[in-house]
Amino acid sequence: MGHPRKRHKQYSTPKHPWQAERLAAETELVKTYGLRNKREVWTAESILRKYRRATRRLLAESAAGNFSGHVETEANQIIARLQRFDIMPADTELTDILTFEVKDVLERRLQTQVYRQGLAHTMRQARQFITHGHIAVAGHKVTIPSYLVSMKAAMQIDYYGSSPILHEMHPERPTQVAAGESILNGAQEEAK
Repeated sequence: MGHPRKRHKQYSTPKHPWQAERLAAETELVKTYGLRNKREVWTAESILRKYRRATRRLLAESAAGNFSGHVETEANQIIARLQRFDIMPADTELTDILTFEVKDVLERRLQTQVYRQGLAHTMRQARQFITHGHIAVAGHKVTIPSYLVSMKAAMQIDYYGSSPILHEMHPERPTQVAAGESILNGAQEEAK
């Protein structure tokens, strides 16, 4: 198993080193999501592979889709975890896990969520803000761009309290966020 303080690989490499279609798809994902390298794509694929493997095992153990006992418990745990991360909608079944793609996992990364919420101009800038310690989730600084954000925590993503980007006049701060916050602040002052 290895020493607990040593880093372990979180991914497995492709079995064949050269497949043009796979390489093109991985390169497109790296560009679209602003990833550092293809290892981050492979990590997302490993996460997805883990859930697919567990789903296939549970489906094989159940008789004709009838879940009971530990199979039902494990299936409910997998579904609840994927729903907590908003990878799986509330009205889906266990067999729907087999249809998910790598993009579903990559959309839940902190880097993607920061960009989607308008806290950064680009995906690369979102990654830079996170690694430099300018982003907080629920008030706690997070410096890992691959951090998977739950649905509840996605609403609590903001700039870190001591970050210089927190000030509205910072040149790197996106204008739509600054304008949106000033509208919210004005509405809160009118409510008082």
